[in-house]
Amino acid sequence: MHTHKDILNIPEMSLVVLIGASGSGKSTFARQHFLPSEIVSSDACRAMVSNDENAQEFSKDAFEVARFIISKRLKHGLLTVVDATNVRDEDRADWVRLAREFHVLPVAIVLNMPEKVCTERHAQRTDRSFGAHVIPKQTALLRRGLRRLRLEGFRHIHELRNPEEVAAITSIRREPLFNNLKSETGPFDIIGDIHGCHTELVELIQQLNYHETDGVWRHPEGRRLVFLGDLVDRGPASPAVLKLVMKQVKEGAALCVPGNHDVKLVRWLNGKNVQLKHGLEQTVAQLSAETPEFLEEIKTFLDGLVSHYVLDGGKLVVAHAGLKEEMQGRGSGRVREFCYYGETTGETDEFGLPVRHNWAADYNGKAMVVYGHTPVPSPQWLNRTIDIDTGCVFGGSLTALRYPEKDLVSVKAKEIYCEPVRPLHMPPSGLTLQQQHDDVLNIADFNGKMLIENRYGGPVTIREQHTIAALEVMSRFAVNPKWLIYLPPTMSPAETSKLPDFLEHPAEAFSYFRGVGVTKVICEEKHMGSRAVVIVAKDEKAVEETFGIKGEGIGVVYTRTGRSFFTDKNMEQALLQRLNKALAASGFYEKFNTDWACFDCELMPWSAKALSLIETQYASTGAAATHALSAAVQALRQNEAAAPLLEKYSLKHQQATQFIDAYRQYCWPVNSLDDYKLAPFHIMATAGKTWFHQDHEWHMDEIAAFCEEDKNILLATPFKVVHLEDEEQVTEATEWWNTLTGKGGEGMVVKSYQYLHQHARGIAQPAIKIRGREYLRIIYGPEYTTPAYLERLKARGLSAKRSLALREFVLGLEGLERFVSKDSLKGVHECVFGVLALESEPVDPRL
Repeated sequence: MHTHKDILNIPEMSLVVLIGASGSGKSTFARQHFLPSEIVSSDACRAMVSNDENAQEFSKDAFEVARFIISKRLKHGLLTVVDATNVRDEDRADWVRLAREFHVLPVAIVLNMPEKVCTERHAQRTDRSFGAHVIPKQTALLRRGLRRLRLEGFRHIHELRNPEEVAAITSIRREPLFNNLKSETGPFDIIGDIHGCHTELVELIQQLNYHETDGVWRHPEGRRLVFLGDLVDRGPASPAVLKLVMKQVKEGAALCVPGNHDVKLVRWLNGKNVQLKHGLEQTVAQLSAETPEFLEEIKTFLDGLVSHYVLDGGKLVVAHAGLKEEMQGRGSGRVREFCYYGETTGETDEFGLPVRHNWAADYNGKAMVVYGHTPVPSPQWLNRTIDIDTGCVFGGSLTALRYPEKDLVSVKAKEIYCEPVRPLHMPPSGLTLQQQHDDVLNIADFNGKMLIENRYGGPVTIREQHTIAALEVMSRFAVNPKWLIYLPPTMSPAETSKLPDFLEHPAEAFSYFRGVGVTKVICEEKHMGSRAVVIVAKDEKAVEETFGIKGEGIGVVYTRTGRSFFTDKNMEQALLQRLNKALAASGFYEKFNTDWACFDCELMPWSAKALSLIETQYASTGAAATHALSAAVQALRQNEAAAPLLEKYSLKHQQATQFIDAYRQYCWPVNSLDDYKLAPFHIMATAGKTWFHQDHEWHMDEIAAFCEEDKNILLATPFKVVHLEDEEQVTEATEWWNTLTGKGGEGMVVKSYQYLHQHARGIAQPAIKIRGREYLRIIYGPEYTTPAYLERLKARGLSAKRSLALREFVLGLEGLERFVSKDSLKGVHECVFGVLALESEPVDPRL
């Protein structure tokens, strides 16, 4: 315990308890070797609650504050230092309890200074006053308690006995816990419970493309095996399994965590009174033919295994029976017990087996947890966790999960080596574990202020006042929430045009993209329809398997705000059947290895969705204006003195007529399915994949291929690829825009050629819309081209709109990434809900 060296070693995740009488130098030592934020001082807490760090009558409140701060820090895995005398047993016991509560290691650093040193130092202090008896009493208490520190629960104890030893300490080295292998990034092949099934293990390793050299299995691409424990018992060849795994680990070709059966074997090897049942009797019989040296090797190997590992920067956790988030990377007896056995309710099921608490159903951690222990017919994801014990010893299979790919590889058991007490193959429910768990969402998860992490940028903040409106939309108006895997972002216009007669012009879009380092863009014709998300599957079975939805057809069409596009469900399903047939005929499903797809689209005509808007606002405005202005013009023509007024009202009449002509371009009667036009422009996701890594031209080409199969209803979007350094191409694209808008078209959308472009300041706008001069009359009113009005509009600001577009863009992508990686619906909806809530932000809707 006595420390006489220049470096102190402590665990990186620990509660450091400084112990010493007043004047021993604890606070000075803490300031020299720890960050100010890591130190929780009882004196400072006393000052917080009383404005006087010497006010002993406030000590109870001060220590409550200290415990609160320390608890919050330990919850987040932050090393914390307790700066107090801590000479009494009961004071130290409180900190040890707190450390155990948060599964961190308690560390004692004892400044056991001579009483004379403490007294002399105290005499020099002007900020502290107490009786002469205090320091001798504290010193006596400290020395009586020293020999009990290890019994109290301190696993790391450092004692410094004089000022020279304190001064000799140059640094404190923070040592990672044995379970911290965050620097190991893989790739890994994680193998479930083996239970002595050596033949199947070798077959699985070979199927994973490992090759044996000198008794060690290695992968040509440098992959490593990870064994989830329960290497022994019940199966025919536990010693052979042990030899293989021990060799792999010894040579650095594998990692291994212990299972409960392995722990029980160690106890037997150590001579403990262990009952020979649950397969241990078979292992003991098989080991009887082995040498004492090998048995000693087994004992050393199994005894040295670490309860769990945190890998790949904290993204992956492996443990035999799984592990809750608050226990990951921690060290305590309770953590080890959970890793070995999981958590039981204290009840037994109809087979006499303990009922296990389904910790994975409540798991909300960021790390993926791969575990075994409980045999399952087939591995299924639940809240970023997966049980890959598929009961090989019970006649099931031996399974490996490939990380980070998440691919599952299995080999069938050669025979049933042990009859399971609980049947391995229970009747299926038709829904996956995740779908069963996602059946009811908790409103509390989507209430209040939210901070949504994503892989494309900084966290996105959703304010509480905006979540209220989003909650109402999702709960009252949205489609079945299980369909809602994606909401598309809003789109920003370009900067205001410098040309006198234009509010928007392609030149500003090209200038923006040049400014963020884009050299190639794609210009797509902008359809005047309604934005629609289309999810379509080959059949209803695929819908049930992917989305957990029954009886709602082969897909859905919904709006930017998650509402059903069609009031007529039969019409919606008929449209989806046409799309489905086109996808099948073009070979889309085979090419993309999928049985479903999600598309971002425009659905036309605009009037199909906005008929009431047209009738109540546009048509009524146009009719009233033309009727009144026509009469006014006729009257003014009768009076030569009214020539200036005639000119003014003739212009107004012309503008009203242009307004009517503008919106009529996008209206046509819808009497049958063939009157609709669907124009997909992004393939958002298919089974297990998103397609953001592909450029926009790829999206256009792939979509055009299946649109060819049904030109009556599917529309491939015209586009041009433009190299921005080629002025001829820029001019050609601008002329194309002039032609489109001159014929009454809405305009075009300009995007970076790559789906997602990152520059020094972040992510570029995903798309910039350039709307035509006449189309903008619908948006800003019939008279917007009047010079004075147009001049005012040119002062419009875009920063809020662009910020909104980027935040919605990254949330949309993140939600789809979570869905295809089989995250919980809660995780997906966090992003979808975020987009919906952002729509409540006060942004000019005309932009």
